[in-house]
Amino acid sequence: MMEVRLQAQEDEITLLKSSLADALRKIRLHDQLLSLLKQQLIAVNPGAARVLNQGSSSDGFISSRKQSTSSVSDGSRHPATSHQLSDSIVTNINGHIESPPSLALQSRPATVDRSTQTEPTLPVQDTGHNRVPLPRHVQSLHLEDALLEEGHPPAIEGTRAKLHRVPGMEEEEEELEENEGGEGEEEKEPTWASSMEEPIQPSTIRGLQKEDFQDGSCSPAEPGSASAILRSSDQNAISRSGPLSPIQEGKKPLIRRNSEKVMNPERQRKRLDKKAASSANLFTRSPSLENRAKELISSAGSPGSRRGTSSQGQSIKMFIRGRPITMYVPSNIQNYEDLKMEPPSERLELDWVYGYRGRDCRANLYFLPTGEAVYFIACVIVLYHINNRTQRHYRKHTDCVRCLTLHPDKVRVASGQTAGVDKDGKPLQPCVHIWDSTTLVTLQQIGLGTFQRGVGSVAFSFADSGSFLCVVDDSNEHMLSVWDCTKGTKHAEIKSTNEAVFAVEFNPSDSTNIITCGKSHVYFWTLNAGQFTKKQGIFGKYKKPKFIQCFVFSLTGDVLTGDSEGNILTWGKSAADTKTLGKGAKETFQIMRQTRAHEGSVFTLCTLQGGALLSGGGKDRKIIHWSADLAPERECEIPEKLGAVRTIAAMDEEELLVGTTRNAILRGTFSEGFVAIVQGHVDEMWGLATHPSQNIFLTCGHDRQVCLWNTEEHKLDWCMSLEEYGLCAGFCPNGSVVSVGLSTGRWVVLDLLTREVVSESTDGNEQLSVMRYSPDGSFLAVGSHDNFIYIYTVTESGRRYSRFGKCNGHSSFITHLDWSKDGKYIMSNSGDYEILYWDIAAGCKLLRNRSESKDREWASYTCVLGFHVMGVWLEGSDGTDINALYRSHSETVVAVADDFCKVHLFQYPCPKPKAPSHRYDGHGSHVTNVCFTHSDSHLLSIGGKDTCILQWRVMAGGTAGDCRETPASTSSTSTSSPEPASS
Repeated sequence: MMEVRLQAQEDEITLLKSSLADALRKIRLHDQLLSLLKQQLIAVNPGAARVLNQGSSSDGFISSRKQSTSSVSDGSRHPATSHQLSDSIVTNINGHIESPPSLALQSRPATVDRSTQTEPTLPVQDTGHNRVPLPRHVQSLHLEDALLEEGHPPAIEGTRAKLHRVPGMEEEEEELEENEGGEGEEEKEPTWASSMEEPIQPSTIRGLQKEDFQDGSCSPAEPGSASAILRSSDQNAISRSGPLSPIQEGKKPLIRRNSEKVMNPERQRKRLDKKAASSANLFTRSPSLENRAKELISSAGSPGSRRGTSSQGQSIKMFIRGRPITMYVPSNIQNYEDLKMEPPSERLELDWVYGYRGRDCRANLYFLPTGEAVYFIACVIVLYHINNRTQRHYRKHTDCVRCLTLHPDKVRVASGQTAGVDKDGKPLQPCVHIWDSTTLVTLQQIGLGTFQRGVGSVAFSFADSGSFLCVVDDSNEHMLSVWDCTKGTKHAEIKSTNEAVFAVEFNPSDSTNIITCGKSHVYFWTLNAGQFTKKQGIFGKYKKPKFIQCFVFSLTGDVLTGDSEGNILTWGKSAADTKTLGKGAKETFQIMRQTRAHEGSVFTLCTLQGGALLSGGGKDRKIIHWSADLAPERECEIPEKLGAVRTIAAMDEEELLVGTTRNAILRGTFSEGFVAIVQGHVDEMWGLATHPSQNIFLTCGHDRQVCLWNTEEHKLDWCMSLEEYGLCAGFCPNGSVVSVGLSTGRWVVLDLLTREVVSESTDGNEQLSVMRYSPDGSFLAVGSHDNFIYIYTVTESGRRYSRFGKCNGHSSFITHLDWSKDGKYIMSNSGDYEILYWDIAAGCKLLRNRSESKDREWASYTCVLGFHVMGVWLEGSDGTDINALYRSHSETVVAVADDFCKVHLFQYPCPKPKAPSHRYDGHGSHVTNVCFTHSDSHLLSIGGKDTCILQWRVMAGGTAGDCRETPASTSSTSTSSPEPASS
C-alpha cells in the first residue's frame, strides 16, 4: 500500500515537471515562429516589408533575426539528404544549401529534441529581401496557416529523423529499454533517441543536416555522414520516428505532442518519466519539489530504500537526500525479500591506541606505582606499562577526555570530558568520572547535567586525603565548584572569570584554599561554610604576563607560577597595608621573586622529593632542573621534531616522562637523553593503507607527516615529512613501494626501505582522494577532486609510471573506487552519490548499462555506495554520514567509519536496510578511514580531529566469549573485549 502511494506521488511530481517544461517550450516556440512568419510574409508580399518595418521598428526583434540568419549562414557544405529530394536541392556558389523557386516559400518545421522536449531555433532562408519584425497585429498568426495558404502539403511521410545522443539521458534510457525489452527491434539501442516522432517536412531534412555539420559529428567526406546513413537506413529511420500522422482540424495540421499520444498507461508513465528527466536540463532543482520528495520518502516509513523490478532482473532504489540511486541485484540472489540480515559472528576488541593528546591539553600525564603511565587521547584513557609495553584502556567516557588528575592514594583517577553532541545534533552532558586504576571500575560519576560545554580542569584535595574534588567547567563564566567525593554532592560553586582557566589546585596543607590561573590572572580562593572568597594576585612593579600557564606549591608553602614571558614567579602573602589602604585593608598575595627560566612560555612545573623543581619550556624546548632555592643545576633540550615540553611526570629521582606539544611521550634522564615511547599525528588524518603481506600500515594527514607503523610491535617504524599534506595512500601489491596522494593534485611513490621518492606525478590541481593499484599491480588508479580518475601503467616493480588514460564521466569529485578481480574494470563513487563502472582494458570506457556489472567480482570493496553494502546506511543519512568502509579479505565482514565517532562491523554482503551491526566507541571525532590487515587479524581505524589511531583485534565468533552486547563505552583491557553495542 505504501509503495502504491509513493508511486502516485512520484507520478504527480513527474507531471508537474512536464507541465513546466511544456510552458517554457511554448514561450520559446512563440518567439521562434514570430521571426519565421516575418520572413514568410515578406516572401509572399515584398511590398509588405516597408509596412512591417514602420509598424514594429521598436519591438526589439532585430537581434533575434540576426541570430537566426547567422545560424544558417556559417559556410558549411550540405550533401543531399536522400534520393527523393536530390532534384529539389541546389548548392549556391558559397557552398550553402538552397531550395529551387518551387520550394522557396516552404519553411522548416521545428525539430523536437527529446533531451529537452523543446524545439530548437528554426533555420531560415535568405530571400534577398529586407527583413523586418512583425507588427503586433499579426503576431498571433500560426506557421501552419502560412504553409497551407501556399498550397503546400502539410507533411511528407517516410522521411527520416536525425539520430543523436542525448546528454545526461543514457542511464534513464537504459532503465526504460530494460522495461520495454522485447517490444521491437527499434528499442535495442539504449543511448540513442530519435529527434523527431512527428512527420518531417522536406525542408527539415536540410535543417537536420545543417545541425550535423554544426555539431561536427559528420562531414561530407565521411562515409558515416548523415546523408549516407539516411540513404542506407530509410526503413529503420521510419520505424524509429513512429507511425504518427498529422491530425486535421479544418485546414490546419496540428502536431501532436509526445504527451498526447494514445498508448497504454504504463508506456505513458514511462514516457513522462523520461520527459521529467529531460526537463531537469532546463530547470534547476526546485527546493519545494526536493523537500516534498523528502517528505514522501519519510512518510513511506522506509529507511531510504524502495524495491523495483525490470525485465532483465531485480533492481533496488535507495534514496539519499531525495536522490534515487539504483542498485542491481546480482543473479545469484533469487528472492531479495527473503534475505535475512544478521550481525556478524566476528567481534572487535581494542588492542592498541596510538597517540597522545598533548597539543592542546595540560597536566595530563601521570606515573602510577604499578609502573604504568596514564594519559588520554580521544575518548580513551590509556594505562601503558612502560617496561612490559602493554596497554589497558578505560573507556567509560562518551566524548573526548579533556583533563586528568591523580588521587593522593595513587590509585584513584578523576577524568573529565567535553560535552559533544549525538548523531542528531543534541548536546551530550559532560561529567567527571572517578575510577579505580587497578580494576578500571567506575567509582563515582560527578556533575552529570551540571557542567556546561565540558570539564576543563580537575583536582583532588590533599590535606584531607582526597575527600573533595574541585572542577572548573568550560562555560563562559568558567564555573568553579567543589564536590564531596564520598557523597557525590556539590559543596560550593561560584563564577570564576570570563577568561580562560588553565589549571586549578588545592593547597596541599589546607583544603579551604584553592588557586586558579589562566589568561592574565592568578586567583587565590578561600572556601568557608560553602562560600567562596576571591583574592587576585597583585603583579605590582612586575610586568603582567598575558598567560599564567601553570603553578605548583613549594615545600615552604609558596606558590610558584610559570608564565608566557618565560619567568617563574614566587608568590607570597603580604601583611595588610593599613597606611595606604586604611584600617579595612586585608592581606594580599604579591610577587616575592621573579626568576628568568626559559625563552618563550613556561608550560609546566613539577616538584620533586627534596624540594627540587623541574620546568619545561615552550620555544626553547628545554627541561631545566632547579634546586630548592631556584638555582639552575641541569638542563637538556628536546628534539625539534618532537615539539615543545607540555607536561612532566617523574618516575623516580632520575627518570622522567615528558609529554610534548607534538603528541609524543618521551622517556629518559638528563644524562642519557630522551627517546619517544609514544608518538602520533598532530592534525587531522585521512590516508590509511595496510601492507599486502606484512603487519604494517601507513597513515598520512594534514600535518604533512607520512608514518609507517608496526601492528605487532605497536610502534612507529619511520616517519617523514612532505611539502604538502597527504590525503590517501595505497600499497603496490608487491609490497615494495607505496603511493601517497597529496592535497595539490601531486602524488609520490615511496620506497619502504630507503624512504626515497622513486616516482612522482601531478594530475590536475585539486586534492586527490584515492590511490588504488589493480590486483596484479599493472595499473594504478588515481581518484581526484577534479572529477577524473587517472589511470597509469606500472612497470619496474612499481617504480615507473606512464599515463594510460583518464576516466571522464563523473559530475562530482571522486570519493572511492575499487578494481575488479580480473583487473579490467573499476567501480567508483563520487560526491553526488553516483555509482559508475569503467572498462579500463577498453580504454577507460564508461559502461552505460550498469546492470551488466551486477555479477562482477571485486578485488576490494571500499565504495560506500553499492548493492552489497546498501544496508550499512542508517535511516535518514545525508550521504556524508559514512566516510569509509572496508571489506575483509575473507569477504565475510565489512567495517564502516562514520561521522558520529563510531566504528561498525556488518556482515558481508549487507544489501538490506536496517542491517544489524556491532558498534564500537573510542574515537572523539569523525572516523575518517578503516582498513583490515592482510590476514584480517586486526582492523585499523583513524580519527579526524582527535588524531587517534585505534588498532582492533578481530575475534572469531567462537572465541569471543567475553563479548556482550552492552554499550561500547564500557572498560576494556588488552586481553578483554570492549563489549560492543549492537545496532
